[in-house]
Amino acid sequence: MIAEEQLCNLKDISYQPAGIYENTRFEKIHNVVYDDSNVASAIVAAEIADLIRKKNDKGEVCVLGLATGSSPIKVYEELIRLHKEEGLSFQNVVTFNLDEYYPMGKANSQSYYYFMHEYLFDHVDIPPENVNIPRGDLETDEILDFCIGYEEKIKSYGGLDFQLLGIGRTGHIGFNEPGSHYNSRTRLITLDHLTRSDAAASFLGLENVPKKAITMGIKTVMEAKRVVLLAWGKNKAEVVREAVEGEITSQVPATYLQEHENTTFVIDTGAASELTRIKTPWLVGPCEWTSSLTRKAVVWLCEHTEKSILRLTDKDYNDNGMESLLTKEGSSYDLNIKMFNVLQHTITGWPGGKPGADDTKRPERSEPARKRVIIFSPHPDDDVISMGGTFDRLVEQGHEVHVAYQTSGNIAVSNHEAMKFAEVAAELNPEDKLFREVIESINQNEEYAPDAEVVRRLKGLIRQKESLGATRYVGIPDSRAHFLKLPFYETGAIKKKPLGEEDVQIMMNLIEEVKPHQIYAAGDLADPHGTHKTCLDALFLALERLKEKAYMDDCWVWLYRGAWHEWDMHEIEMAVPMSPDQVLRKRRAIFFHQSQKDGVMFQGDDSREFWVRAEERNKDTATKYHKLGLADYAAIEAFRRYHFK
Repeated sequence: MIAEEQLCNLKDISYQPAGIYENTRFEKIHNVVYDDSNVASAIVAAEIADLIRKKNDKGEVCVLGLATGSSPIKVYEELIRLHKEEGLSFQNVVTFNLDEYYPMGKANSQSYYYFMHEYLFDHVDIPPENVNIPRGDLETDEILDFCIGYEEKIKSYGGLDFQLLGIGRTGHIGFNEPGSHYNSRTRLITLDHLTRSDAAASFLGLENVPKKAITMGIKTVMEAKRVVLLAWGKNKAEVVREAVEGEITSQVPATYLQEHENTTFVIDTGAASELTRIKTPWLVGPCEWTSSLTRKAVVWLCEHTEKSILRLTDKDYNDNGMESLLTKEGSSYDLNIKMFNVLQHTITGWPGGKPGADDTKRPERSEPARKRVIIFSPHPDDDVISMGGTFDRLVEQGHEVHVAYQTSGNIAVSNHEAMKFAEVAAELNPEDKLFREVIESINQNEEYAPDAEVVRRLKGLIRQKESLGATRYVGIPDSRAHFLKLPFYETGAIKKKPLGEEDVQIMMNLIEEVKPHQIYAAGDLADPHGTHKTCLDALFLALERLKEKAYMDDCWVWLYRGAWHEWDMHEIEMAVPMSPDQVLRKRRAIFFHQSQKDGVMFQGDDSREFWVRAEERNKDTATKYHKLGLADYAAIEAFRRYHFK
C-alpha cells in the first residue's frame, strides 16, 4: 500500500510545460522522478484506476493502450490489487496492446499475448472480447489487412484515452525502432540488434529472438489523449536524457513525444541520472552546495576540463557554473586540496580496517582487528567477478570471511553444458538411471519451457561446485560457503516468484549465525533479469528486522556493483587497489566458473566475457583516480556504504 499523500494524480501536473521552471529549462517533456519505482508504479496505476472509474460513472468505455516488458509489471500488479481489494472493475475497459513479436504463437511463453494474460488479464474481470493484441501467428499475406483493421478498431472507439509506454535503449516506443516515421501506423517492422540483444535473456539466447514484430505506429501513439512513459534503472538514463532534452529525430523515436501535449515520463533516480538538472545542476541554476554535490561537481569538472584536481583554477570553476561554490569555499586552491584529501581517503589496501592504525580518515574501522564478514552474492559468481580482489585481500589479512550465494543460478547453465555433465556421469555409472533421466528430459524439453526439477538440480550443482572451486582457491573452508537457494528464484524460468517471508528468514538466519562486522552485497540494479534487486531487497528487509540486535550496532554494510556498471567516482566511499598479481588471482578465481565462460546465456548488451568486463572496469576505475591526480594503481574495486539505521 502507498501512503495517501504520495498518490498525487500525475495528470494534475502534466499540463505544466517543463520549460517554465528554471531548474528544468533543458527539458522538453514533463517528467516526475521517484526514489522508488514501486511507489511510482502505484501512482501510475492510481491514475489509470481513476480514469476507469470516471469513464464508468459516465457510462463510457475506457480505452487503454498497454505495454509489455519489465517496466509496467508493478503497475499491473497494483491494478490487480485494486481490482481484488478495492473493487476496481474492468468491465468497461477496452485494451489495445502496442506490439507482438513475429512470428509468434499465442501459446508461446515469450509472446506478449501470454505476458498480458499472465500479468493482468487473467486476474481481472475484463471481458475477453475487449482485449486486443497484435497477432504474431498471421500468414505473411494477412499482415497488412490485420494492421489496417487494428487501426480502424482503435478509431471506432474514439482513439486511446490513455497510452502506457516503456522505452527501449534504442529510443523505441512500442517497437518503433530508429528510423520510424512520425506518421507511421500499425505495421510489421524489423527489430534493431540492440532491442534483440536486450530480449536475449528471456529467449535464452540472441539467436532465439524473433527478428520482426508487429507494432502500433508513432502516429497512433501520438493521437492518444494521455501518454505516460515508464523508465527504471541507470541503463535507461542516456536514452531518457536524449528523449527529454534532445532534438526531435527519427533516430530516437521517443523524442516525438516532445510534441504531445499531455505526456509525462515517470522515472526513477537511476533513469533520471543523466538529466542535466540531476547530473550537473550547477549548469541549470543556483545550488545548495552539500558535501556530496561538491564532490560530484569537482569530479565532473576534472573530467570536463581534463585536469587533475590540484590543477583546477578559479577560471575553471567560474566558466562552468560553479562561481557560487568558490564563494562558499574561498578559493580554488583551498577547495582543490580539500577534495583531493576526500578522494585520497577513500583508497585503502585494508578493506577490513588496518589494525592499530588511526582510522579517523580511513573508510573502515581498525577494530576489531579480525572481523567476521559476509559477502552476499546474488548469483554463484558475482562475488569473484565484482569484488574478487577485495575478497582475496580480506582472507589474506586474516578476517573470518563467509560467502553466501543467494540463488542457485541454475537457469544460467545452458542445456548443452548440463548435457555434457550428465553424459559423463551416465558413462561412469551406467546403472544409475538419474542421469539418463536428465538427458531424456533435456532432449524432450519444449521451447522455453521451465526445466524439470532433476535438470534444475544438476544445473544448480554445476554452479555450486564451480563456486567451491573458486572459494577454495581464495582460501576459505567449505563450511564458510553458504548456498542459500532462496525460494523466489527456484522456478526454472526467467520469471521469478515474488520475494517471500521464507526468503527473508533465510537471510536473517545466516546473519544471526555469523553476527558479522561487515556485510558486502550487490548494489547493481542494472542486472537485466532483476535477481540482483530482489536479493538486495531481501537483505534490506532482513537488516530492518535485525537492526535492534546488539551485534548490529557494529555491523557496516558495503555495496559493490556487478558486471554491468561501476559506481560513479563521486559515489565511491571505499576504493580497494589491486596489484597486477592480484588482478591475475581474481581472473583465475572467475575462471573456476567454467559454465559461464565462452558466451553465457545472460550476456546483456556487452559481448565481452564477465572476467574481461570486470578486469577492464577495475582498470578504468584506477585510471580515473590517477587522472584526478592520485596514485597510479593497476586496478581498483569500488564500494559504497549503505546506512540501514
